[in-house]
Amino acid sequence: MAHPCGRTFLSALIQLVPCRPSVAPFSTLSPNMLCCAAIKTLGQPCLCVLAKGPPVAGVDRTLALQLPGKCSANFPPCDMLKVVKPVL
Repeated sequence: MAHPCGRTFLSALIQLVPCRPSVAPFSTLSPNMLCCAAIKTLGQPCLCVLAKGPPVAGVDRTLALQLPGKCSANFPPCDMLKVVKPVL
């Protein structure tokens, strides 16, 4: 079964729309319940896809990477994510 984020930038971004108010530049808003539910459901891979993807207007990546802690998801940092490479 594929991960719900699809491991693509656009699908990860769409799934995390409820978090937008909390990741706007200079935002002091805490993530809402919908945002935290999305973070916990989609998990670390989706956040890492966003962190490593192209810049998104209106999104502060530093704030975005703080969401797991603010939502009590506590994922390891993206550089700790194990990437499984396909066998050729």
